[in-house]
Amino acid sequence: MTALAESTTSARAEVGAVPSFDVTLRIRRFDPDNGAEPRWEEFTVTAHGTDRVLDAMHKVKWEVDGSLTFRRSCAHGICGSDAMRINGRNRLACKALLKDLDPSKPITIEPIKGLPVIKDLVVDMEPFFASYREVMPFLITHGNAPSKERLQSPEDRARYDDTTKCILCAACTSSCPVFWTDGQYFGPAAIVNAHRFIFDSRDEGAVQRLEILNDKEGVWRCRTTFNCTEACPRGIEVTKAIQEVKRAMITRAF
Repeated sequence: MTALAESTTSARAEVGAVPSFDVTLRIRRFDPDNGAEPRWEEFTVTAHGTDRVLDAMHKVKWEVDGSLTFRRSCAHGICGSDAMRINGRNRLACKALLKDLDPSKPITIEPIKGLPVIKDLVVDMEPFFASYREVMPFLITHGNAPSKERLQSPEDRARYDDTTKCILCAACTSSCPVFWTDGQYFGPAAIVNAHRFIFDSRDEGAVQRLEILNDKEGVWRCRTTFNCTEACPRGIEVTKAIQEVKRAMITRAF
């Protein structure tokens, strides 16, 4: 037997040694084509503790009910497309391990709040991205194009490093009570992405962004509940970033 074959056999043995169990997913379903109200539906599948919620949902879709609809892409916490409410908290389904959710009880899964539901767990992200576009999430400079790259010190880069981690999953924005009740509020994600450029030493559009966020539906609508920080799958200090934007407005005003 070759070394590769031995390795493969060993890996399969290790996988086989992991005990399996039945887990029940209680999923919020909605089909706009049948005109019915949203409903809860339960599915029981066999899984392992090291499986993720996304793995269990794949088993439901591939083996039980192919009509179950949800977004996912990379399945590694990078694309942010599979954000949903799992046991009442916003999470990425690809990062939530079944063993961390007490699989002995039904795991509830529903779409993120504050955005129109298109079908099952898929929501309309356009209002979210509209706010994102409005804060001009790109480098703004004036004058002629430079003849060489714009250099930046490690200290200047570190100033906004945290907010560069955003993957636009909407977990923070859709966990905000203000966003749930006020569809005009920019939301945490838009402010985080504005922060990323406001504090970039190479950017010259900070004043414009601060004027946009100084609107009545901008940063002053934040109630500092920390829901956004707790929901962020990337560990961004969202509430801190919002406070820094508020402070920048006051500082520049005086």
